Amino acid sequence: MDLFIKGKILASDLKAIAVVGSRNITPRGKKLTKKFVTVLVKAGFTIVSGLARGVDTLAHQTALDAGGRTIAVLGSGFNIIYPPENLTLAKEIILHGALVTPFPYGTKPLPKNFLARNRIIAELSLGVLVIEGARRSGTLSTASWAANQGIDVYAIPGSEATDWLIDQGAIMVKLPIDLINLISKTYELNNS
Repeated sequence: MDLFIKGKILASDLKAIAVVGSRNITPRGKKLTKKFVTVLVKAGFTIVSGLARGVDTLAHQTALDAGGRTIAVLGSGFNIIYPPENLTLAKEIILHGALVTPFPYGTKPLPKNFLARNRIIAELSLGVLVIEGARRSGTLSTASWAANQGIDVYAIPGSEATDWLIDQGAIMVKLPIDLINLISKTYELNNS
């Protein structure tokens, strides 16, 4: 699948982690997203997410606030940023990472497009971290794509989606350093 890109994807972006979760982010989800993303960025990881409301938006914003790089995968064409309130964030991401979409200009953010977006989020990442979510959610489609491609899925216990994923074999993480150590060991990354 061809991808349209605004901004730049660098060689260092191969060291990327997807951070996904609920659109209806909880106070606990906000705290966990900020904590994990900040530590991941400081360890040299690029943050990949889907520019959706909730966890995605906060993951992108936290990556930028921490001086890191982030990649946002859209479920629409570049001329239709969804949700519209993230237009300013999208412009900032172009300067410190990239906006990516498989869809040409004019493509509307239809529900079916988000399934394709979720697949790309997984494929651009060494692993997918699920912060929180409901038992039935788009977050689980990203995790499913990752698992089917042999990409590790990590989940923080404490929500319907993450507890279910852990029951299904996702790797439970409670601290950012645990996640970094697991990924570094799997991919023999240098953390210096």
